[in-house]
Amino acid sequence: MRRRLLFTLLALCPIAAWAADTTKAQPELPKERLTIVVRDGAEHVFNVEMALTPAQQEVGEMFRPGVPPDGGMLFDWGIPRESSMWMRNTIASLDMIFINADGTIRSIAENAVPGSLATISSRGPVKATLEVAAGTAARLNIRVGDVVKQRIFGNAK
Repeated sequence: MRRRLLFTLLALCPIAAWAADTTKAQPELPKERLTIVVRDGAEHVFNVEMALTPAQQEVGEMFRPGVPPDGGMLFDWGIPRESSMWMRNTIASLDMIFINADGTIRSIAENAVPGSLATISSRGPVKATLEVAAGTAARLNIRVGDVVKQRIFGNAK
């Protein structure tokens, strides 16, 4: 009876179905267009990988040697929640941009340290987190309050 209950629970809660392999980089994820509109009206277009599943989100940018200047990875959390990221097994430095449900930037963590286990917090509930190459926020003058346009925020062209 106990064994049957265990198998039933495993069938109903297929944790293994989304468990990520965190020992190597994941294959490139499907990409979508994302635009960041900064205060002066300039628009910066990115072609970002979409991390939508728990397994994709768990691996993220781990083990990748770099991020293209116009690339990155967008983590869609579904509903707004606190986003806590880290740099475990991440060898490229990143900027992390935390985005509210309406597409406005809530906070930015610049130049995250590769391999660090320190928690990087969104400092409040966000709909998504965008990882881009370190230095991107400074280079493009991206600041808190700027707007990210992408289909998940319902504001894409």
